[in-house]
Amino acid sequence: MSKHDKHHDLPYRLGVGLVLFNDQGLVFAARRIDTDQDAWQMPQGGIDKGEEPEAAALRELEEEIGTAKAEIIAETKDWLTYDLPADLAGKVWKGKYRGQKQKWYALRFTGSDADIDIATEHPEFSAWTWMPLADLVDKIVPFKRDLYRAVTAEFAPLAEKISLGR
Repeated sequence: MSKHDKHHDLPYRLGVGLVLFNDQGLVFAARRIDTDQDAWQMPQGGIDKGEEPEAAALRELEEEIGTAKAEIIAETKDWLTYDLPADLAGKVWKGKYRGQKQKWYALRFTGSDADIDIATEHPEFSAWTWMPLADLVDKIVPFKRDLYRAVTAEFAPLAEKISLGR
């Protein structure tokens, strides 16, 4: 059996992804601290054993951007997956997973920019900004692009409603 086949047989890590909208309909995006690529992403993280996905989403928001000032307004209809590229599969999550299976949530940010502090206890990001949701597809690492396309397609109508104040 080849190394690739073994990777493909591994399970997915359960996780959540967060599309945090501000009142202009822009989304929170951040650059990972552990890469020199100009890659931006939305907050995401694993679901702890026994934890409900919604609770994981709010916990990850606070852990990654330093605030819980948000309310969940929608979730993806289905769980979405991505596979790690073969060169990362043996390094990420101690080689136990092939990628992630995630439930994505749209959240309305209820705080101000001053509430966001990416210098958390275990920082994951080196910079952050607000950007149009559609722009993120081209800014994410290539192996997550299909997942970001699916999230964008599902949540794009929310961005328009929010930016129009509905």
